[in-house]
Amino acid sequence: MIRASLDKQPQEVAAMFDDVADRYDLTNDVLSFGQDRYWRRAVFQAVCPLPGERILDLAAGTGTSSEPFRAAGAAVVPCDFSLGMLRAGKRRREDLPFIAGDATRLPFADESFDAVTISFGLRNVHDPDLALREMLRVTRPGGRLILCEFSHPTWTPFRTVYLEYLMRALPSVARKVASNPDAYVYLAESIPAWPDQPALAERLRSAGWSRVRWRNLSGGIVALHQGTRDDP
Repeated sequence: MIRASLDKQPQEVAAMFDDVADRYDLTNDVLSFGQDRYWRRAVFQAVCPLPGERILDLAAGTGTSSEPFRAAGAAVVPCDFSLGMLRAGKRRREDLPFIAGDATRLPFADESFDAVTISFGLRNVHDPDLALREMLRVTRPGGRLILCEFSHPTWTPFRTVYLEYLMRALPSVARKVASNPDAYVYLAESIPAWPDQPALAERLRSAGWSRVRWRNLSGGIVALHQGTRDDP
């Protein structure tokens, strides 16, 4: 199994995100040249939340991704395994019901949510396949998964430039804006090791998700995968 955690233990990954929590949203905006806002809008549109729906937002961090769901009238639950992220989020967004949780052992009952979404978090989970099965467990029949994650650019020349940015420019920029630049070195290294679009789609199917499909964002820098939990 390909592991994006690069052999880091879950506690190490959580501590790494604790260290970057206070400036996490700003750093992401700078490092992505503002593209993170476009990616979040794409996730929101794919989820297409309806008033009253229960939505689980995994790897929610400080809750930036959760706010639009609440504004649309959905009952969103932001969940993250980094206590530092949750504390930073609670200071900024007291009205969101943040919950600490491990994606491989979700603290929710079976069939609790109409939709589950996770953005840029699955590759940081120690066992992504187990996490995908857990997401299936807590999704009601007919419910949906929306997974947004860094992927593999589809145009070869652009892929070369992108990898050069990840390995050289990103750590340099992170040293100027991030509270823990070493964390972004790890994140940059984890991206090329992550499965490409078809391989990740197959892992969703293997976990039990049906009607799996994806679309590329920003030339394949990011891919938006979707799946459905069929009726039993």
